[in-house]
Amino acid sequence: MNLLVEKLSASPVCEVARQAKSKGIYPYFRVIESDQDTEVTISGRKVLMFGSNAYLGLTNHPKVKEAAIAAVKKYGTGMAGSRFLNGTLDIHVELEKKIARFMGKDDAITYSTGFQVNLGVVSCLTGREDYILWDELDHASIIEGHRLSYSQKLKFRHNDMESLEKQLQKCEPDKVKLIVVDGVFSMEGDIANLPEIVRLAKKYNANIMVDEAHGLGVLGRQGRGACDHFGLLPEVDLVMGTFSKSLASIGGFIAGAQPVIDHLRYTSRPYIFSASNTPAATAAANAALDIMMNEPERIQHLWDLTDYALRRFREMGCEIGNTSTPIIPLFIRDNDKTFLVVKKLFEQGVFVNPVVSPAVNPADTLIRFSLMATHTFDQLDYALEKIEKCFQKVGVLEYQLA
Repeated sequence: MNLLVEKLSASPVCEVARQAKSKGIYPYFRVIESDQDTEVTISGRKVLMFGSNAYLGLTNHPKVKEAAIAAVKKYGTGMAGSRFLNGTLDIHVELEKKIARFMGKDDAITYSTGFQVNLGVVSCLTGREDYILWDELDHASIIEGHRLSYSQKLKFRHNDMESLEKQLQKCEPDKVKLIVVDGVFSMEGDIANLPEIVRLAKKYNANIMVDEAHGLGVLGRQGRGACDHFGLLPEVDLVMGTFSKSLASIGGFIAGAQPVIDHLRYTSRPYIFSASNTPAATAAANAALDIMMNEPERIQHLWDLTDYALRRFREMGCEIGNTSTPIIPLFIRDNDKTFLVVKKLFEQGVFVNPVVSPAVNPADTLIRFSLMATHTFDQLDYALEKIEKCFQKVGVLEYQLA
């Protein structure tokens, strides 16, 4: 008997997938046959993409593609080693210096993925006698990072500052206390209460790390993120960001004080023991960062779309929570209905992403609707019309208002 196969055959996650397949509403691993744009091709048909994290729509920008191609021609396709040994190029160092200046920090280092940043940073900054305080809706990479840490972990309720303060009061005053939060929460689109987090950090002599994966390119001056949106970049010790969203590439960075970054260079295992960013990815992120800094009209159009969509969804009677960003959760609060809505919208030419249990509680299932700066108002109006009709047909609006 194969105990591993037997055990995993009963996996609740796989069971959800099997049930969805049997009902013909399985929504995952849809194969895209075209570039990542506002319109994509799946199974030979064109659909509007409202499930992407490419908030600035730069994945097809000519300058980004040209930079990646030029890097491949000069450096080749891969690094064949870690940054620690043979995997550091001049373009890696150039990008890190640019990010540090952009974020107003001493230094920055880049990792091969954004997930690795949080895994590698959160796991190795604090010791056994120290504390990591984290929001219950932090990204999975932050959770995996603190799981690897020997520090004491204290969870606080989502964006609940009273809960955070109670946890801070449990900490020994002379020990390191690292508060780790998303700047913009990836599923529900709300922004961390950074002004209050900074106030509490000062009161209890704590440090702050902010994950700007979904704030970079969206909030703040030239897209610096949620910290800058509140004018608090100097007050935040560590700023993390990814290249796979607004910067149209793959990888991530952490920026902070020189002693902290130096410590990470020699102790962060995902940084030391992973092959470094490919030349193409590094050059693409560098070019995208330049565009983000020099084309503020992209961010403005993204916000024009966002404000319009938020107003329209509220007028429809959709439940969208506390979002105020281009990430808009449309709560369905039922697994099967969520899958069904995703299927019906796809049939109408609209691609959206489902978020269901066990990723969230069954009563919290939702559709994640996200906007890009390259969407047009005509495309958005089409999607809004189809969503309203679909929600009415399956009884989602009636379900929420009951």
